[in-house]
Amino acid sequence: MALAIQNNKEASRFEYHENGLLCQLDYELSGNVMAITHTIVPKDLGGRGIAGELTEAAFSFAKENKLKIKPVCSYTATYFKRHPEHQDLHV
Repeated sequence: MALAIQNNKEASRFEYHENGLLCQLDYELSGNVMAITHTIVPKDLGGRGIAGELTEAAFSFAKENKLKIKPVCSYTATYFKRHPEHQDLHV
């Protein structure tokens, strides 16, 4: 099931809302590099793959816009290790 993830460009984050809770992946753009700085999923929504869905949304955005990703966030760094199919995006 695909989540209704939005890219809130004004806040520089990908967002998903459920039951009044905000899940987010924060990023900073500099030239053609997207630094992913934080991935936050409230404890009540944890363990459901939401962080992975947020990450995939960010990766898709990066691919569509010919960006490279700098994984500042530890979750994103680990995600790259677990998903070698995305290595072409890594700075």
